[in-house]
Amino acid sequence: MSNELLFQELGLDNQDLKKMLYDMILIRKFEETLKQLYQQGKIHGTMHLCIGQEATAVGACFPLNNEDKITSTHRGHGHSIAKGTDVNKMVAELLGKVTGHCKGKGGSMHIADMTVGNLGANGIVAAGLPLGVGAALTSKMKELGYVVLCFFGDGATNEGAFHESLNLASIWKLPIIFFCENNLYGMSGSIKEMTNIESIAVRGSSYGIPSETINGNNILEVIKATQDAVERAKQGMGPTLIEAETYRWEGHSRSDARKYRTREEEKEWKKAKDPIEAFKEILVSNNVINENEFIELNEKAQNQMKEAVEYAENSDDPSLDTLMTDIYA
Repeated sequence: MSNELLFQELGLDNQDLKKMLYDMILIRKFEETLKQLYQQGKIHGTMHLCIGQEATAVGACFPLNNEDKITSTHRGHGHSIAKGTDVNKMVAELLGKVTGHCKGKGGSMHIADMTVGNLGANGIVAAGLPLGVGAALTSKMKELGYVVLCFFGDGATNEGAFHESLNLASIWKLPIIFFCENNLYGMSGSIKEMTNIESIAVRGSSYGIPSETINGNNILEVIKATQDAVERAKQGMGPTLIEAETYRWEGHSRSDARKYRTREEEKEWKKAKDPIEAFKEILVSNNVINENEFIELNEKAQNQMKEAVEYAENSDDPSLDTLMTDIYA
């Protein structure tokens, strides 16, 4: 389906469209800000940035309401922002401050915000899948009516937790959406070297789960696929597997030299397949925004990040007497 037909079918109002574009810009500014803070020695450990993958996060979370849940990954900053998590507290968490979402004890890979249905990121590959299945089982057994959207990467699809989770969700017809962000590379190699199948989506058929592969850099395609999956889940028709093909601009983590791919390939994705630029062009061509408004949105996001950094840097460090608290539930 063409972008124009998708644009018309989705019937989104201008306010929603501008909000989605802003959220995508904010995610990128957030990640660029973190990169700078890391280089300044203000963030310790490592980070997994999602620059280039903004459309999957915002597009997948848009059809969800506040009661619907998500589980995230080690590359989860974008998911958190798209679900409504406060960026001030996110930066504070990354700087190890008490005002962070996990009081400065979780860091980049463990941000969670139950107030908006963000069940948390996870540093273990594929670990969010069984957690998502458990949350979906709770929704079904207690008739709570919420849907769970479980984010994971292409590398997770070769883990046992992926296959066990899909099987259980299928036989129990759970209200869950398995959303694979296939950014084409794992930590050290191409997905083509890791699997012997044409697409990850075909694995859904083994478990009787409707599946599809979409362009993850086209936010309209992401919204449409996720909306359809949400409808199926809320009608009691069980899970859906969505494979969204995208691309991370940065390395796997801050220590990744990206020797497994060429700089020419990276330039091509940045030049021709930037999800923010693509969405901006759709909105400009449909008279939703103009170039000046796009510039204003970028400035607004940049200012929001400046405020977030100030908030974090002015927050207190955790005191030593809290070292052993929050360890056990």
